[in-house]
Amino acid sequence: MNSITPDFAAPQVNNPLRKGFLRWQCNVRQIAMREAQGRPNDAVMPTLVIEGMTEPMGRVITVLNKMPGYSVTPELQHMARKTNDPAQRRDNAIRFLSAGHYQRPHEFSDILTATFPPRSPGAAAIRAAEHCALIFDSHSQRFELACRVRRLAPANPLFEATIAHNSLFNPRLPTGAEVLGFQPDWTSSSANPPIN
Repeated sequence: MNSITPDFAAPQVNNPLRKGFLRWQCNVRQIAMREAQGRPNDAVMPTLVIEGMTEPMGRVITVLNKMPGYSVTPELQHMARKTNDPAQRRDNAIRFLSAGHYQRPHEFSDILTATFPPRSPGAAAIRAAEHCALIFDSHSQRFELACRVRRLAPANPLFEATIAHNSLFNPRLPTGAEVLGFQPDWTSSSANPPIN
């Protein structure tokens, strides 16, 4: 166990699928920032299937966060505090994230996060299941990630990073928003085409 994410196992850092997924995510997220003004697309909005269910629950917008040693949370928080103008916040975030932010995949955690409204029935169902599949299908690449799910505490660095990121793009982010973390089990996950 690690101190950053005590509810999760230590990351499988040398797994080729993990490395390939993080490279792909950094690439598609940088494209989204540069070419689509940061609007979420299929590459960042996987289909979520709760373990034991046959039908998808829906899609979730995920955040790819840097590991605490490479954290940019203070910079994101500063951008949010600097102005109350939502358009200016968004522009500053896009400029920051489209530059060099996604150019070093090894700096990112493989625990994806997603924000839900307070007392969200969907988040409660996902938490109760404890496991789900996230299916990314975009840019001629498909990943099916078998994930363990945990609710992140507000003091968790990935919770803080997620809220800081989302507050720049969503001026109506509710107080008390819930953040779930999704940690892939890389040995039970797959990619098509395969990642070597």
